Amino acid sequence: MRHVRPLLVLGFALLSLPAAAQQAPVREHLAPSGWEGSYHGLHYTPVVRIGDRVIVSGIPASEGETDEDKIRWAFQQLEAHLKTAGATLEDVVELQSFHVSTGHEDFRRRVEPVLKVHREFFKDHYPAWTAVGTTALFSKGAPMEIRAEAIVGSGARARADIPEPKAKR
Repeated sequence: MRHVRPLLVLGFALLSLPAAAQQAPVREHLAPSGWEGSYHGLHYTPVVRIGDRVIVSGIPASEGETDEDKIRWAFQQLEAHLKTAGATLEDVVELQSFHVSTGHEDFRRRVEPVLKVHREFFKDHYPAWTAVGTTALFSKGAPMEIRAEAIVGSGARARADIPEPKAKR
């Protein structure tokens, strides 16, 4: 009988929680190695996991000699961010990218290296993607920034039944 009382107290405590709190998924705040300062200093979370959903905050393309090097580094960081939450690039369902540009033609020119690098990291079953032009980013010198959302495990069962477009005459 000694062990019954603590179990009854625990059971009563769980019953007293609102149903929504009992069913709500846990929200985990994560940061890959080297990004802890974002959470503690800048007060944003690099990666948030809620159940199987993973949200990756914007990663500036800020390391490298050329814009293409910087962009590749950002995609490598995206992969590392996802890994902290148990996700992979294959699990990414949505990308948003922000590109420093002075107008539409400049935007189209500056997105070319992003398209090249994107093809290296996303071989098939591509995520939804919105690319936005802007005049400035938080990280000085970064030509672009990328954020993503993923569903853990969804890449293992991805499928696409999208026919190739017919050649225009």
